[in-house]
Amino acid sequence: MTKIVIVGAGIIGAACAYYLSKERFDVTVIDRGQPGSGTTSRCEGNLLVSDKGAGAELELMKLSRSLWLEIGAELGRETIELEEKGGLVVATSAASLDPLNEFAQAQSRAGIAVEPRTSMLDLEPHLNPELPGGVFYPEDMQVQPVLAANQMLAAARNRGVRYLGATEMLGVKTDGSGAVAAVRTNRGDIAADIVVNAAGTWGGTVSEALGAPVPVLPRRGFVLITEPLPKVVNHKVYSADYVANVAASTAGLQTSCVVEGTQGGTVLIGASRERVGFDSSLRADIVATLSRQAIALFPMLAQINLLRVYHGFRPYCPDHLPVIGADLRTPGVYHACGHEGAGIGLAPATGYAITQQILGGAHQQSARESGVDYVAFRPDRFDPETAVATAQAEAPLLPDAPTAAAIAQTITAGQAKEANQ
Repeated sequence: MTKIVIVGAGIIGAACAYYLSKERFDVTVIDRGQPGSGTTSRCEGNLLVSDKGAGAELELMKLSRSLWLEIGAELGRETIELEEKGGLVVATSAASLDPLNEFAQAQSRAGIAVEPRTSMLDLEPHLNPELPGGVFYPEDMQVQPVLAANQMLAAARNRGVRYLGATEMLGVKTDGSGAVAAVRTNRGDIAADIVVNAAGTWGGTVSEALGAPVPVLPRRGFVLITEPLPKVVNHKVYSADYVANVAASTAGLQTSCVVEGTQGGTVLIGASRERVGFDSSLRADIVATLSRQAIALFPMLAQINLLRVYHGFRPYCPDHLPVIGADLRTPGVYHACGHEGAGIGLAPATGYAITQQILGGAHQQSARESGVDYVAFRPDRFDPETAVATAQAEAPLLPDAPTAAAIAQTITAGQAKEANQ
């Protein structure tokens, strides 16, 4: 039986374990902390189609959304607080309304349900009535990420998956051919044919220890939590500039307002993004900026007390796409990391994709995922030399897909541009 070790017990690692366990692999999940205790515990639980432009990531999210509904049916929606609440993206100025509608039209052509709005008070009665308009996305959802990670991991453990906490991955042992033979940990070696790097923000560090480095970097963000309230925010509500900030590659601070309620009554307010390494310092100026932006959307929040502020580190890749799939540099290594702020939403599709690739090769697809182009997520896109060899070897399998070499060239050019900024 194929032995698989998953490094990381956050939402991505749990999703990998959940789907791999259905195929009866011999699976062990290791984490230096506890399930869902890293980035998974420091985010809002967004399951969004609204913030993704037409392309590979949006198609992956469409698959993931359907899988989240299946997970909710199997585990119970209430156990993971899965809500089909919908998202409302608002223009904060008249000048931003046309670009928002154009973005929504492109998503509509890609199969996403969009509802342009000039009046939004029927959806959000407490919203600032002077806002010029927005777009409602009925397919946006929310989940409680720590609950979801723990419930998926529990389901996997019920199917025989082992979990080892307080276990740090130190490296791998390889056989004579260079393929994975065991995972080295602080608690001893674990025999393995395959190791899955699901270490989230620390995926870059883990990938180096695996001998297959990928450029996953931390991107810090703050979230504000209010005191519990009667329900005052019905949907996920955020300003249109959030999409641009997600796609930005600059190291400096970006803030854009995101407001949503929870089942516990608190209101979550984000979101900031900045590349400062793993600096966990609290910045009062960011808290003040996010507060002002939230009040501009919901004026009634000016009278509400903050309960606490927390921060997390999103796993950021230079091209804002996750790394999903086999790494040919160390046979037996698979990556499932680098999702930035979309990790919660994309977790089921990532776990499903890793499972399908292990079962049937890097590009086996079923009818349910026929629209997903996994070339965009391949690890070798950051290594032009490896990408060329892989593209040549797999060209007959992917007649209509962009070549990995072309993707690598694009990323290399983007990295050079970013370095000059």
